Amino acid sequence: MSDYMLKNEHQAGYVRSTKPRLSKVIEYIAATDTGITVPAISAEWVERFRRWLAAQPVRNKAGKIIRDRSPGGIEGCVLQLAAVINSMKGHEAQFKARSVKDLANSPVYRADIDMLAAMFRFCLYPEPKPKQRWSPKVARLTVEGRTNLLRYLRAAVATWARPDAIYDLRAKGQWHREAGVLALNRPGRVQTKKYRPAIPVARQFAPWLDEAMGRENYLPVSTIRHTWDAMKVHIGLPGDAEAGEKLIRRSVSTICRRSIGEANWTQGEMMLGHRKASISDLYAIPDPANLGLALTATEKLIDEIELRVPGAFTAGLPH
Repeated sequence: MSDYMLKNEHQAGYVRSTKPRLSKVIEYIAATDTGITVPAISAEWVERFRRWLAAQPVRNKAGKIIRDRSPGGIEGCVLQLAAVINSMKGHEAQFKARSVKDLANSPVYRADIDMLAAMFRFCLYPEPKPKQRWSPKVARLTVEGRTNLLRYLRAAVATWARPDAIYDLRAKGQWHREAGVLALNRPGRVQTKKYRPAIPVARQFAPWLDEAMGRENYLPVSTIRHTWDAMKVHIGLPGDAEAGEKLIRRSVSTICRRSIGEANWTQGEMMLGHRKASISDLYAIPDPANLGLALTATEKLIDEIELRVPGAFTAGLPH
């Protein structure tokens, strides 16, 4: 597991999923049998691990209990353990992970345009707690501290992408400016079942991809979890798994679906990566016959957000 984590520490999702999942496995081994070997990791061993982890509630950094451990979260740890074992030459996991999709309740909450706007407002126009006053310096530092959350929100709304694709995004090599197309799958990365498509870029987001050309990654941080959780509480988003970072993807696709229409929803499926496009010419991607209707719907949504929160996609751009 140590070798696996060292090998994958620079991959998107390491801090948010790989490391915490394997940390739970390591905790269990430390609490039960530190001499355990790979051949001894049987289906029975994994079942005991599941029961142990189910009894460990999720806590925040201060040690306060947040919620019970979810079956989907437990199985994510099992899946990660299987990935480690299967990555070792001459070894194969002797157990089967349960389908996370079958275990997890699909989130039903979707944010409307006003709630999406509230997310941007949280970043750009922060408000102190009741009976609290901020100096101009504190207000400025608060805005600066939410810059990466704002970057995430802009990318998530404009691209409909999964969180891992946004964390992995590099403008250089993925942003085809002349064609107005963003390849969500970076060069050299093998596509997986969670397909990352090439998509047309909303005119309001293009300047931010240009701005990111000088950075290694569009997002210069490995996680926005802390500021996301603070925002979630401040604007009143639901708890548990209903309002994680993937909420933007679910909400934007739901809102844009009404604009695109059912007859043309194939374009929405291609934006989401649920259906692979057969378009080989980058310049043809923004065409209305391909993904142009999805592009128009996305730009319309961004205009609505900008109307409610001036600066949502323009604050910080050179004039």
